[in-house]
Amino acid sequence: MPQRNKGESWPGERQKAAFGGIESGGSVPGTSRPAFTMHRGGPSALPVLIAVPHAGRAYAPGVLEAMRHGAPAAHRLEDRFVDLVGRAAASDCGASLLLAHVPRAIIDLNRDLGDIDRGMFSGDPPVPRPETTGMPYQQPRSARGLGLFPRRLPGMGELWRQPMTSEEADRRIAGVHVPYHLALDAELDRLREMHGHAILIDLHSMPSLPKQGRAPAATHVLGDRFGASCASALSGAAMELLARSFGSPAYNRPYAGGYVLDRHGRPRRDIHAVQLEIDRARYLDDQGQPMEGGVAGETRLVARLAEVLTAVLRGSSRYSEAAE
Repeated sequence: MPQRNKGESWPGERQKAAFGGIESGGSVPGTSRPAFTMHRGGPSALPVLIAVPHAGRAYAPGVLEAMRHGAPAAHRLEDRFVDLVGRAAASDCGASLLLAHVPRAIIDLNRDLGDIDRGMFSGDPPVPRPETTGMPYQQPRSARGLGLFPRRLPGMGELWRQPMTSEEADRRIAGVHVPYHLALDAELDRLREMHGHAILIDLHSMPSLPKQGRAPAATHVLGDRFGASCASALSGAAMELLARSFGSPAYNRPYAGGYVLDRHGRPRRDIHAVQLEIDRARYLDDQGQPMEGGVAGETRLVARLAEVLTAVLRGSSRYSEAAE
C-alpha cells in the first residue's frame, strides 16, 4: 500500500460529507468486499457520473500466487491509483462516483460478455448470456490476451498458472460484471430523470505514449467512440479544455473507449459518455506511488471537465447531431 502524502485525503475522509448517499454492490470473488461502491451526488449536484472501472485493488488471498508473474503483472493491468483522482474530483464538483474494487485481473468491466478467450478454459467456455447472443467468441481484444478475463500481457506472456473453469467465469460475471453495469445504468437514468440529461466520464490511466514526430507526446486521450457516444459539442469542449491545459491532447487514438461507452453512451436519449485516459506519469512517481501535486492537478482537471460538459449541455437544446 502507498504511504499517505502530506495533505492528501484518503477514501472515507472529506469525501463522506460531499456525497448524497453510498451503496455497495456485487462481491469480489474470494473476499467479503463489495465489487463496487456508488457514491451519489447531492440534490443540487451535477448531472455527471465519474466511473473508475480499472483501479480495483481488492485481491483475494491466493490470486497473486496464482499468477505467473504475481504482483508486477497485476499492477500492470491496473489503472494504478487513478481512483484517487476520481474520488477527489467527484467530491470537489459534486458528481456521482462509481468505483470498482474488483481487480481487472479478475474481470475486465470494460469488455462485453462475449469477449472471451476460449483457450484459457480447462473445458468449455461459459455459455453465451442473453446479452451476447449472436456475438462471436474470440473478439479482437481477447485474441490479444486482454478480453473479459485477461490472459496475456506483452513482454510477460501467459498470466495464469492454471486454466479457468466456466463455473468460475459465470460466478465472476454474475457477481461483478452484471451488477456493475446495472448500477451504472440506474445512476445514469436517475441523473437524466433529475436533470434532463446525464454525462458519464469513464476514467482511466495509461502508460506514457511515444512522441509523434516533433509534437510532444499526448498526456491525455479523450475517447467518444469516434463520435457515437456523446454530442459533438461535448467532445469539442473537452478537447478545448485539454488543449488549454496541456497543449496536445489526443482524440480517439490510440484509445477511443470500449464496452462501457458502447453500452451506456446514448446521446439520442440524452445520456452522453466520454472516456478520459491520463498518463500515469502525471500523478505517479518512478516507483508507481501517488504524488500529492500530481493527484491534485489531475483532480482539478477532471472536476473542471465535469463542470464544462455540464455547462455545454445546459446551454444547448439540440443534441441530434451527437449520434450522426
